[in-house]
Amino acid sequence: MNAALIVVVALGGGAGAAGRFLLDGLINTGRELRLPVGTLTINITGSLLLGIIVGAATHLGALPVAVLGTGVMGGYTTFSTASFETVRLARSGRITAAAVNGLGMLVVSVAAATAGILLGGTL
Repeated sequence: MNAALIVVVALGGGAGAAGRFLLDGLINTGRELRLPVGTLTINITGSLLLGIIVGAATHLGALPVAVLGTGVMGGYTTFSTASFETVRLARSGRITAAAVNGLGMLVVSVAAATAGILLGGTL
């Protein structure tokens, strides 16, 4: 690992975080939502995209996988926000919504990652 790779991965992470910020804003602005749909959308699409990257890794090579997978997708997805939002729902007495959010995101994200790996393997 060298300094240039670390910088490029960090730039990818910044791009992913900016994309997450913009998409979350587009989804949530001006809407009263029962669940954190922005974070759900981001983590599910991020799992699918990371799966595609991993599935296509043998064709992409190490550098694109590091930049896209670790950098961009690492910055784009957000397990910590999802965890916080689930706890916030539970603490506000919305136990069913918390369970749907936490467990639903886990199940659908794993399914999306699996689908992405299978799809990426065909590229």
